Amino acid sequence: MKNQPSIQADPIIISPGKLGQINNLTCRLAETSDEVRKSQQMRYDVFFEELSATPSPASRLNRQDIDEFDRHCDHLLVIDDDLDESARSGKIVGSYRLLKQSKLSQTTEFYSQSEFDINTMIKRHPEKSFLEFGRSCVLPSYRNKRTIELLWQGSWAYVRHHQVDVMFGCASFEGTDIDRLAEPLSFLFHHKRAKGDWEVCAQREHAIDMNRIDIDALDNRSALRQLPPLVKGYLRLGAMIGGEAVIDHQFGCVDVLIILPVAKLNPRYVNYYGANAERYLPGK
Repeated sequence: MKNQPSIQADPIIISPGKLGQINNLTCRLAETSDEVRKSQQMRYDVFFEELSATPSPASRLNRQDIDEFDRHCDHLLVIDDDLDESARSGKIVGSYRLLKQSKLSQTTEFYSQSEFDINTMIKRHPEKSFLEFGRSCVLPSYRNKRTIELLWQGSWAYVRHHQVDVMFGCASFEGTDIDRLAEPLSFLFHHKRAKGDWEVCAQREHAIDMNRIDIDALDNRSALRQLPPLVKGYLRLGAMIGGEAVIDHQFGCVDVLIILPVAKLNPRYVNYYGANAERYLPGK
């Protein structure tokens, strides 16, 4: 990865209300436990009903995607103001789960630590503040540029407000057939792999080799076409990828680790999302 200019941005204030809006879609943080519950219901419908992941007994009973990390997280929502509240997930059509390092107790680790050796990366950068993003979820009819832009716009406002230095989290390829994913995994390994102080390995018992096709034999165009849209979006922002993958049997996918140091973000996209976010700050 080419070095990007350092990005300096003053922190911003997050207050109740919208962090972005495009037509009838509004982006903001969840403000009540009921909104968090409806977000969990939407996640259940997508992950377990649409994508056929295997829910825990508690999730199946309540028909909510819920785990012990939810209570430590802030929940970024995209809301369709035109929808009727009587829908199962209310007006919520998209969500993102954000976990600040400062929210972790001495006995709590990041969600990704169960798959990747996050702690080693963090120990290499004791002066930096980390944020884990995850559970990216959008209803099928809203999987378009507008919704993704709003989630990124809200995320960037959140990062600036909390003065986050590094964002990271898992991104998924649908399915667990590693051979079928040989091209895109090899592309990420050869061209986007994090190195040096940012190198992250998978936990030994879960590690899957991503170097499945030699770089000279790799069809880069074909590999790029096979990358999930979310992974492509992260790469455009300037993301690096951990050097190994993990099969998530519960969710029926293959996970890779996304690493996004703020200082290495692509200035083009930072300026774009930052300018949009500024419109919705208090006093603007």
